[in-house]
Amino acid sequence: MATGKYQYWLTDDGRTLLQGWARDGLTDEQIAHNIGITATTLYAWKNKYHEISEALKKGKEVVDLEVENALLKKAKGYNVEIKKTFKVRKIDYDSSGKKIREYEELQTGYAEVHVPADTTAQIFWLKNRRPDKWRDRQEEQRSSEEVQIIDDL
Repeated sequence: MATGKYQYWLTDDGRTLLQGWARDGLTDEQIAHNIGITATTLYAWKNKYHEISEALKKGKEVVDLEVENALLKKAKGYNVEIKKTFKVRKIDYDSSGKKIREYEELQTGYAEVHVPADTTAQIFWLKNRRPDKWRDRQEEQRSSEEVQIIDDL
């Protein structure tokens, strides 16, 4: 692979690599560094070569959707099954019902744990998805009469 040559990045292998880097969360600047070019050159390539732009966009979309889903899940709360080790008391009896021995044994099982909703995730989600209702400062709608009175002052 020739470093900094755009031709390679138009091939299937090149586009797959670009998409993978974007999916891994690398910024355009980091991707440009990996290619061996400046960020400015990468931006020019994105404008000039649709294939490069689409590969980066496609890779970023995947991870963006995963993060959106994770944020929504965190905002709503969820249940998760975890593997857990339990201490179990065992007692052995003989045929007459007399206790022979008592001992403890570790056993592995599963337990369901509730992860509660995260208020910060809820606020972030609402401020971005519903800014008309959830922004920090609500803008008031003024009537044309109020605007005229203010202008006259």
